[in-house]
Amino acid sequence: MEYIKKVVNLQDYVLGNSYQYFEMFFYTVVSFFLPLFLGHPQLVVGIVVNSLLISSALNIKGYKLLPVIIAPALGAISRGILFGPFTVYLLYMLPFIWVGNAILVFSFKFFKLQLKKNYWLTLIIGSLLKSGFLFGIAFILYSLNILPVMFLTAMGIIQLTTAVGGGITAFGFQKAKKRFTIQ
Repeated sequence: MEYIKKVVNLQDYVLGNSYQYFEMFFYTVVSFFLPLFLGHPQLVVGIVVNSLLISSALNIKGYKLLPVIIAPALGAISRGILFGPFTVYLLYMLPFIWVGNAILVFSFKFFKLQLKKNYWLTLIIGSLLKSGFLFGIAFILYSLNILPVMFLTAMGIIQLTTAVGGGITAFGFQKAKKRFTIQ
């Protein structure tokens, strides 16, 4: 348990508690309201949300990650338009989307910050794990006639594309942020 606590509390560089709360609040608000106000295109919203997830993984410690992991899916459901008449099916995926977001976040905590792996390798691993998990769940639910076929694309290749795009965006954001943050 101590090992898990250690990994969850890793940061790319040291940020004070108040600054972490600021980032948690900012990332949570943006990731919740972006799907609500922008809604479409899913690629743009997904890239920004994944960028915020990865940035939170690199900067925020412990339980402060939870709101950022949970908020984007709640925003998408609140909007009710992301999948049009299929939004109700998103409810079935909700807990799995949270797990998928956590997989991406903790991939960065573990591979990049704990094992000191290359950022790009970490991005590929985390993106494949997240999209693979979500696609697998969507496939199972589709096979059980719970989800329509469109979720296979939405939870597969689109998740992979937005996670990688978000990682590319987060890389530039993190470099700039580290340069201008007072430490």
